Amino acid sequence: MGRPRTFDEIAVLDAAAAEFRVHGFADTSTEQLCGAAGVRRSSLYNAFISKDELFVRALEHYIDTIRERQTALLADDGLRGADRLRALVDLIIAEEQTAACQGHAAGCMVVQSFMNPDLRERDERIARILARDLRERSSLLDGAIRAGQVDGSIPEDVDPDDGALLVSTVISGIRVTAQAGVDAETLRRIALAGLHALLG
Repeated sequence: MGRPRTFDEIAVLDAAAAEFRVHGFADTSTEQLCGAAGVRRSSLYNAFISKDELFVRALEHYIDTIRERQTALLADDGLRGADRLRALVDLIIAEEQTAACQGHAAGCMVVQSFMNPDLRERDERIARILARDLRERSSLLDGAIRAGQVDGSIPEDVDPDDGALLVSTVISGIRVTAQAGVDAETLRRIALAGLHALLG
């Protein structure tokens, strides 16, 4: 009978996602993953089979974790629609600030993966995960924009689908720009300027 696992699988996925989101798939070594997760190579591969499998699992876990936090804001009936979008901007910037204090920008595992077509071609599961995330994230943003149009905080002539794509684009831009060490105040100013058509 095999020996029971002596590590927390969720903690390993968190650690792996943290490495992949900063360095990407190709530039993250097995040694880095083991060091970040605090597990031996044999234990890692006994649990996840391969680096590819670990990446897929970490990407799914990362997306689920991020969406849970973002859903709490974007579906909050206690906030006006426009305020939900502002809160989302603040959440993303806070993540980048926290990471910067730890010596690196946070980056985004989703952005990293979208920017690497070879990765999506390497494993069709990655392409499916990313496509599903884009649909579900767009739906959340669409809902917040429609709520803002009902409560009067977002102009009625804004197309919710276009608005959702605009927010996603601005957020991705913030993630990338933060890699250059731009301060939080500047990031927020740029983001809100980019969302002016939505927020007024």
